[in-house]
Order: sequence, then C-alpha cells, then structure tokens
Amino acid sequence: MVRTGGCRCGAVRYVLDAEPIAVRLCWCRDCQYWACGNAAVNLIVPRAAVTVQGELRGWNSVADSGNAMRRSFCPACGTQVFSEATANAERMVIRVGTLDEPAGITPDTVIWTDSAPAWATLDPSWRSFPRQP
Repeated sequence: MVRTGGCRCGAVRYVLDAEPIAVRLCWCRDCQYWACGNAAVNLIVPRAAVTVQGELRGWNSVADSGNAMRRSFCPACGTQVFSEATANAERMVIRVGTLDEPAGITPDTVIWTDSAPAWATLDPSWRSFPRQP
C-alpha cells in the first residue's frame, strides 16, 4: 500500500511505497521531547521505499541506546518528520502524525518503558521493552 505524508505546512512531502516493518511507541527521553511529553508513535520502514520532496534540516545526536541518530524536520514549520540511526542504511523511522491518512496504523509494541512517566498508560496486550529491544 502506498502512503503519503508530510509536514504541517506542506513544504515537505513524502511517499512510502511499502508496508511498515513495525509500528511502535517509544518512551525514550528524546522521543518525549519530539512528542511534547508523550511517547512518539513511529513507523519503522525500509529506507529505499521512501521518496521525499522538499527541504529537510537535521539534528544529529547520540541516543540513549548509543546509536548515532539524525532527526529530520521541516525548516519552515518545525514538524519532526523522520528519524534514522546513521549506522542502519536499510531502515528509518517516520512519525505517524505526519501521515496524511493514519487509519489502519496500530502500534503493537512499546519501547523504553523504563523512561515513561508514572502517569503513562501502557497497553498490557502490546509487546513491551524496558529499553531498546
């Protein structure tokens, strides 16, 4: 199934031409920043299946997992669109909130539960990992 998405202002658009490898919530501290205090909802996808139009800016950091990460966002509106471990050339992350039509996308895994705030509600039917699986 082909899915489309982009940033809030429309300056960045993408096409995903593959099914997600995984859909998961991430409670790492970095993702809590990107999601304004909540868990980030992420699609893990094959990098080769994503075509991007428009300018992205990036921010490089080292995640709690130890992975060197690149976070890509729209320079006009600030929407955080992608995240990728620089050492993993095959996969990348798309933020579910950037999809034009997120219907049918349902997480089944939650990671970095050790970093979740005490008020976070974790679905007991989902696979759960205290850190990076």
